[in-house]
Amino acid sequence: MTPFLFGIDTLSVQDLIDICTGNRTVQFGDEARSKVRKSAGYVEAIVEEGEVVYGINTGFGPLCNTVISKDKTAQLQDNILRSHSVGVGKPIAPEIAKAMMVLKVHNLSMGFSGIQESTLDRIIFFIENDIIPVVPEQGSVGASGDLAPLAHLFLPLIGLGEVFFEGKRKETAEVYQRFGLEPIQLKAKEGLALINGTQFIAAHLAWGVYRAHHLLNTADIIGAMSLEGVLGSVSPFEEELHKIRPYDGTRFVARRMRELLKDSEMVQSHANCGRVQDPYSIRCMPQVHGSSRNAWLHVKQMVDVEINSVTDNPIILSENEAISGGNFHGQPLALPADYLTLAAHEVGNISDRRIYLLLEGGHPGLPKLLMDDIGLNSGFMIPQYTSAALVSENKALCFPASADSIPTSLGQEDHVSMGSISSRKLNQVISNLEQILAIELVSAAQAFDFRRPMRSGPVLEACHELIRSHIDHADADRVFAEDIGKAHELIKSYQLTQLADKTAIKFNIDLNGEFDELFRLS
Repeated sequence: MTPFLFGIDTLSVQDLIDICTGNRTVQFGDEARSKVRKSAGYVEAIVEEGEVVYGINTGFGPLCNTVISKDKTAQLQDNILRSHSVGVGKPIAPEIAKAMMVLKVHNLSMGFSGIQESTLDRIIFFIENDIIPVVPEQGSVGASGDLAPLAHLFLPLIGLGEVFFEGKRKETAEVYQRFGLEPIQLKAKEGLALINGTQFIAAHLAWGVYRAHHLLNTADIIGAMSLEGVLGSVSPFEEELHKIRPYDGTRFVARRMRELLKDSEMVQSHANCGRVQDPYSIRCMPQVHGSSRNAWLHVKQMVDVEINSVTDNPIILSENEAISGGNFHGQPLALPADYLTLAAHEVGNISDRRIYLLLEGGHPGLPKLLMDDIGLNSGFMIPQYTSAALVSENKALCFPASADSIPTSLGQEDHVSMGSISSRKLNQVISNLEQILAIELVSAAQAFDFRRPMRSGPVLEACHELIRSHIDHADADRVFAEDIGKAHELIKSYQLTQLADKTAIKFNIDLNGEFDELFRLS
C-alpha cells in the first residue's frame, strides 16, 4: 500500500485506523512541505511588520487585546502549552492519542496554520516510532477545540510531559536521550496552532465509528443465530416488504438476514407452523439495526469531513490576511457523537430483549433458561442480569452532552460544545455493547445446540463452530463469566465477523449486495 500523504490525500476512517495500527505508512511530501513553508513565511512577515493578529502577537482568549512584543512571541507559544496542560483523569488509550497526532499533522500540513516544517517532522517522528504522549481524558469542553488534551499531547515537543514508549510510561526527557534528540523551540503561532482544533473529539469519534461498524455487522450475525434458536420467521425480511419503506439501513439489514438464513434447515422446519408473528426483537431487526446503521452512516460522513478539515485558529490565508474564526468549535462533531451513542445503545437494548426471549421457555424444543435440569441449576438466567445492567448503564450514558454549555474564558467562549464528553461516552457505550453482544452470543449458541440435528446456513454454522471451539455447551451451571469473556474476545478481535465474511465468499453468499459501497468504512 502506498504511503498516506499528509496534507494532500483525503483521509478516511479506515486510513486513520491503518496508520495507527501500523498497517500503513505516512509521508510528508514536497507538495505539502511547500504549502507549510509558505504559511510559516506569512506568519514571520506578520511578526516582522508588527501587525496585531490574535495568537501571534496577542494573548489568548480574554487576553486577546494584550499585545505581545516581537521578542516574546516565541515564549508566548511555549507558555501556552504549559498553561493549558490542565487535564485530569486517567490517560486516554494510546491508539487514540496516536490518532490525535495523525489528525493534527494532516490538519496542519494543509498550509493554513503557520506551523514550521521541523515541528511537523518531530510529530511524525513520534508517530513512526510509536512514542505516544500521555493525555488525560478529562478537561476539554470542546470550545476552542480540545485545548487541554492537545496541550498535553504536544508537551513532549518542548521536552515536558510523559510518553508511552515500548509498553512503558516514561518521562519525555528519557526518551529524547535514547534517540539523541533535543526539545524543539516553537516559533510564533505554533503553540496556538497545536492546541486549537478538534482532534481529541475527532479521534475518539473516528474510533467509535470504526468500532460501531464492526459491532453492527456482529449484531446481525448474532441476531440471526438467536432467530434460529427460537425458530423465528424469515418473512419479515422479504425484499418487497422493505422496498415500500426503503431506508438504506433497513434494506441492508433485511438483505443480510436473508443471506445469513438462506438454506437453513431450521427455517425450513417450521415453514408451515401456526405461529402468526414473532416478537419485535426478532421481527424488527431490520428496522432497529437498520436505524442504527443509518445513524452510523450520517456520523461517518460528518467524521470524513472533519478529519480532512482545518480546525485551528486563526487561519493564515496570506501575509495580509489572518482570519480569527470558529473552525475549532466542536459542535459539528458533538451532536453526531451523541446520535451515534444512542444508536449503539439501541443495538444493545434489542439484543438484551433477544437474550430474554431465548430464556423464557416459550419455544418448542427450547428449555426454560436454556438448560434441561433447571432448579438444581440456574441455567442462563443470571447472564441476562448482566446484560440488563449494561443496557441500563448505557441508557444513562445516552443523555446528550452536547445539550449542555458552560461559559469559559471569562465569557469569551460563551458557548461550548462538550463534544469531548460526547465522544468519550460513545466509546463507553460501545464497550458495554460488546459485552451485551457477547452474552447474546453465548445464549444463542446454547439455543442453537437444542436444534440439532438440523443445520443452519453455512455462515451461521461456521460461526457456531467457532464459538464451540472456544466455549463448550453447558449441561450444568459453571462460572459463566469465563464464557462471556471468551465470547467477548471473539467479538472484539473480529474473529467472528472475519469468519462470517470469509465463509460468505467461499459459498458465494453476498451479504452486502448493492449496499456494499455505501456502508463501507473507506
